[in-house]
Amino acid sequence: MKLSKKILGSLALACALVVSANAASDKVTWKLATSWGAEFPPFTNSVANMAKMVEEMSGGDFVIKVDAVNKHKSAFGIMDMVKLGQYEMGHTASYYYKGKDPVLLLFTSMPFGMNALEQYAWFYFGGGMELAQKSYEKHGMYSFPGGNTGVQMGGWFRKEIKSLDDLKGLKMRIPGFAGEIFAKLGCAVTNIAPGELFTSLERGTIDALEWVGPGMDVSMGFHKIAPYYYTGWHEPATELQFVVNRAKMDKLSPKNKAILETAMKTAAYDMLIQNYDMSATAWDKIKTEYPNIKIMTFPKPVMDAMKAANEDLVKEESAKSAEFKTVHDSQQAYMKKARAWTNIGEYAYIRDNQ
Repeated sequence: MKLSKKILGSLALACALVVSANAASDKVTWKLATSWGAEFPPFTNSVANMAKMVEEMSGGDFVIKVDAVNKHKSAFGIMDMVKLGQYEMGHTASYYYKGKDPVLLLFTSMPFGMNALEQYAWFYFGGGMELAQKSYEKHGMYSFPGGNTGVQMGGWFRKEIKSLDDLKGLKMRIPGFAGEIFAKLGCAVTNIAPGELFTSLERGTIDALEWVGPGMDVSMGFHKIAPYYYTGWHEPATELQFVVNRAKMDKLSPKNKAILETAMKTAAYDMLIQNYDMSATAWDKIKTEYPNIKIMTFPKPVMDAMKAANEDLVKEESAKSAEFKTVHDSQQAYMKKARAWTNIGEYAYIRDNQ
């Protein structure tokens, strides 16, 4: 039985529409919200590189559109937006959300804790990823390392810190567990979005702040107002996070999941080495181009008080939360093992070959 040309044409059109619909259904477009401004290297670079890798590796079938804080206007609202599905994923710092869940502090950095190499080893080979996913599961999200700053500087201060008395009443921007420590020592602690830091310092809303390190700090101009720049103790390995809506990721094909996870892991490494280069380059110029910056170390009595406050706060949080205790104990056990090698490897090499 012969089919008319009209019927054959209709069948061909229907087949074409089915193929087109299937092709369209294979394409995935996501949105990502960051806690950072549009131009904020290396944070923004790593996110842009991640999105680019996803698109290229998927042959254009998986596209991630990035919205900076300039657009969504909620630097500290990333978790809520991702949880509610307004964005499929975000790039932020886990310790910004201690008010929601104190255990999340532990997945960014802890005072007197692991350095970047030790912390990455803990994440990927010491059980850290499993603990992070368990903690984030109750928030409807997955969490992945999103780039590390390495050891952060201890902050910019208008006046020299000579004793504990100099901390009393000091208004300081400092997030995370370190903020709890400074509050315990008498500071008036606040957290301010990155884009508002300089203005807050300039207007006297705060007397001191910590941000990252010379690579990101000097270009912000903090030294023009607060020239005392202290060495670090509070964030030895600050890990940012890619947070992903759990339901959305579970719907991805195995191929797209693998692409996304590979791109995130590569982007995290990119950020670590770019930030290191930025800080090394800036530090090389500080003495000649910024002679007013005074590099300082906190006096021993102040450091001893910080360590004591840290221990007290860890005990308090561990008593309140079995989950906090489990994660912290895991980190401490891994650091004890890893630090022995760090001391005989990295530290001994630097110490003995100056």
